[in-house]
Amino acid sequence: MHPQSDPGPALPVGCGELSEAVVTALATGRTDGLTDVPADTDPLGRDLQLALYTLYELHYRGFAGVDADLEWDPELLRLRRALETPFLNHLRGAVEPGDDPVAEMDALSVETTSGTGPSWYFKDEGSWDQLREYFAHRSLYHLKEGDPHAFTIPRLQGQAKASFVAVEFDEFGGGRGERVHQHLWADLMAAAGLDPTYLGYLDRVSAATLSTVNLMSLFGLHRSLRGAAIGHFAAIEITSSPGSARLVAGLRRLGAPEECVHFYAEHVEADAVHEQVMRHDVVGDLVSREPHLAADVVFGMRTLDYLDELAAGEMLAAWGRGESSLLS
Repeated sequence: MHPQSDPGPALPVGCGELSEAVVTALATGRTDGLTDVPADTDPLGRDLQLALYTLYELHYRGFAGVDADLEWDPELLRLRRALETPFLNHLRGAVEPGDDPVAEMDALSVETTSGTGPSWYFKDEGSWDQLREYFAHRSLYHLKEGDPHAFTIPRLQGQAKASFVAVEFDEFGGGRGERVHQHLWADLMAAAGLDPTYLGYLDRVSAATLSTVNLMSLFGLHRSLRGAAIGHFAAIEITSSPGSARLVAGLRRLGAPEECVHFYAEHVEADAVHEQVMRHDVVGDLVSREPHLAADVVFGMRTLDYLDELAAGEMLAAWGRGESSLLS
């Protein structure tokens, strides 16, 4: 038994047969008899997504009271694969295939004058309470920002590797702990009167929100999906700067605390530089070395957009009904 040196976050509350089985197995250390994944399981449903998120978390910080060696338990890995398969199959069927990363990045770089996502919504309307809910959803990613993609580093070579690490270096604060983006996000959460602890909102976010982070872990933890991981990260960097600028405008409109403004202002400038590095030195070099990965790079970009749109659509629909987007 190898307990965590850091107590870690608490295990989540299961919400169905799969997630409850995973939580019980981790809590007890008994992984024999784990259930199979029923063929009719919704690949985007919260039960599957929470089970998968919980298993992926063993590769990050783990959970309080959970044996760290369970990270490589064969039965848990078997179940993880069984959960990943319908998720990945759904994604492959949901997005149009493509094999031209340059054209895809060019399309992502075209800045429109209007839009329907959260950054557009908060730029001109939307309340402070709704923005705080948005922060809660986004905390599942931003409190581990940079980590899922970092799994890709040993799978790269040459200029792609060097430039990718340079971008990640900025995500991790350029060598300064207080500037690590995860730390800046915790500061934002605290300033907004929210729980800044890691996984603090795991039990309250939607399946769609969980799926956006599971996608990064799926890509990062599989060498066969390294092209998709790079495409996903490139798409984030290309679209982040204008979206962050709109959120800065919305935050200032609402008189938000400076710590909240600072996080997004940091991304306006940094990600504009990162876009060029990712375009030319990472994606360009990767595809020149491994041209067979071009379609996977595009797949990574398009799945980011697909799942982000689902998550954003659910939030905006809830707010449009005058309801909370968080689970009670």
